[in-house]
Amino acid sequence: MLASEIIRRVKEIQVRTGRQVADVLAGEYISVFKGGGIEFDEVRPYIPGDDIRSIDWNVTARVGEPYVKRFVEERQLTLMLMADVSPSQEFGSGSRSKRDATAEFCALLAFSANQNDDKVGLVLFHGGVEQYIPPRKGQKHALRVVREVLAHGQNAPESKSPSQASSNARSLSIWDKTVNRFKLNKEKTLRSADQTTDIGQAMQFFLSVTKRKAVCFLVSDFLDDNYEQALMTANRKHDVVAVLITDPRELKMPGVGLIALQDAETGTTQLYDTSSRAFRDSLQKAGEKRIADLERNLRKRGIDFIHIDASGSVVDPLVKFFRMREKRSRR
Repeated sequence: MLASEIIRRVKEIQVRTGRQVADVLAGEYISVFKGGGIEFDEVRPYIPGDDIRSIDWNVTARVGEPYVKRFVEERQLTLMLMADVSPSQEFGSGSRSKRDATAEFCALLAFSANQNDDKVGLVLFHGGVEQYIPPRKGQKHALRVVREVLAHGQNAPESKSPSQASSNARSLSIWDKTVNRFKLNKEKTLRSADQTTDIGQAMQFFLSVTKRKAVCFLVSDFLDDNYEQALMTANRKHDVVAVLITDPRELKMPGVGLIALQDAETGTTQLYDTSSRAFRDSLQKAGEKRIADLERNLRKRGIDFIHIDASGSVVDPLVKFFRMREKRSRR
């Protein structure tokens, strides 16, 4: 994909999702995601009626009259977007691939966070961690997050300003230190995208680079095994939300006769007779069972779940999730 095409698609997503954030998501986002606690703001003179437990005795002794500590809610959040960029995400039977739906979902959250002055970070992964962008604030940073999800693996060169080059150098320095701390060398970590998904390793990396509590959206088609424990471990310290991206053809196949289907991640090719009603029914049942089992297993482990159909709305499932969280917080 050419750099100009990526820029055009990013602008399209910005216009579309920006309107949706302003009209639909702004209030939902604020009502659901609270700050990480309270933080010290200032000391002020004691006023009769103040809780004596809030008196700052050091300041009181120094100035000779009572002062109390004032605390405010720590509103700022860190939002970490973890996007699966494995080959299976490139699949799309309609006008939008699962990768495109992932980029639009990340844009909705990144622009919502930017409007609320929250930090946003990004991890791109497949069989290994491909790219890490540390959490930052600002519109340009939010646009970069969207661009990287779309452009990853597309070999689209673009000129960089000195400030961008400096920023990338700092990010690379952080990346190198993190990889060393994670006990992985760059050759082992930066692997070809033509590999199966490894959610467990991605979550370990997330834990290694995120020390303060964060809200983590894991966006994937979840074509992986044995990652539940890693999600549970991350969810004990952070707020982890699993976002499943699917395509309609993964559930329902048209009867077009004998076709060869290739597994995008393993390269295995096999012939199937799609004119067989039994085959199409078994495919649909297996797909529906996979989604139902995934949701049940994650919810049982205390991890919230969002299901997005790449051919449909990205906003509606997110709004539904926000309202579910808000309703649950009121209980």
